[in-house]
Amino acid sequence: MTRDEARSILFELTKTDSLRRHARSVELVMEALARHFGEDEEKFAVTGLLHDADYEKYPDQHPGVIVKKLEEMGEAEIAHAIAGHYTKWNVPRNSLLDKCIVAADELTGFIIAAALIRPTRLEGMGAKSVLKKLKTKTFAASVDREEVYKGAELLGWELPKLIEFIIAVLQKHEDELF
Repeated sequence: MTRDEARSILFELTKTDSLRRHARSVELVMEALARHFGEDEEKFAVTGLLHDADYEKYPDQHPGVIVKKLEEMGEAEIAHAIAGHYTKWNVPRNSLLDKCIVAADELTGFIIAAALIRPTRLEGMGAKSVLKKLKTKTFAASVDREEVYKGAELLGWELPKLIEFIIAVLQKHEDELF
């Protein structure tokens, strides 16, 4: 599947700019993780782009609708990664793709939320300030902190390293994302 095909599916299912921006930010992080690990950048990017594609239209069935669609299209690996992008769904994370989407999703959203309240957005942001915000339970309360920690653990990275990695990716696209 190409990114253009994935974007078409995303735009068909997702109408709000905020969820589309989240998809785009996770797409960028996944592409960078693929590059870092020497994996298929297109496959990782498509996974990031589509991981929440059905959330807005089918919140009670998420991620089942997009997973089924991808399986029907012959995209079993991407479908599996999306099916398990939240660890509490108890889908095994067998591949690096499966692990990266968990590492990218919640933390990318959290970093964006933290940047939105800063006058300089991502400029000058570091892991220390993000870690401090993570300890504030009322800030971005819908972000599952446990998922953030599990994501870094799945990659075998210290959380500050993953935060810095994601910030660096997002900084390159700041004009587009904010």
